[in-house]
Amino acid sequence: MSYFLLFISAFGAATLLPLQSEAVFMTLLVQGLSNPFYLLLVATLGNVLGSCVNWWLGVKIEHFKDKKWFPVSGRRLEQAQQIYHQYGFYSLLLSWTPVIGDPITLIAGLMKENFWRFLFIVTIAKGGRYLTLYVLYLGVF
Repeated sequence: MSYFLLFISAFGAATLLPLQSEAVFMTLLVQGLSNPFYLLLVATLGNVLGSCVNWWLGVKIEHFKDKKWFPVSGRRLEQAQQIYHQYGFYSLLLSWTPVIGDPITLIAGLMKENFWRFLFIVTIAKGGRYLTLYVLYLGVF
């Protein structure tokens, strides 16, 4: 059950939902009832798959940009595209960061970033975050 909870929180946190998978991950580590390797694997998998949803939404979102209900103005959308174009796929290395990470993955889809390159870089970034948390945990406890 703990792995499922971690997967759902990591998946949701990678979308635009305001969830904190790090708190769930660290709580499960501190409890010591789950295998740390599996926690790393499940958290990374959930977070990366959530980012893939963002990428897919980004690919499809441009179709709706002229609709009245669309939540982002054309000007803001163009600004985001220019920033991504300026920094390119390297900006995906920041996909783990709070606040800006999730929109970066959405913009990558909007910019038609190659999915396999996206997947590779996002996996490194997201997995690196959980691995860092685990190493910090080991140093503290």
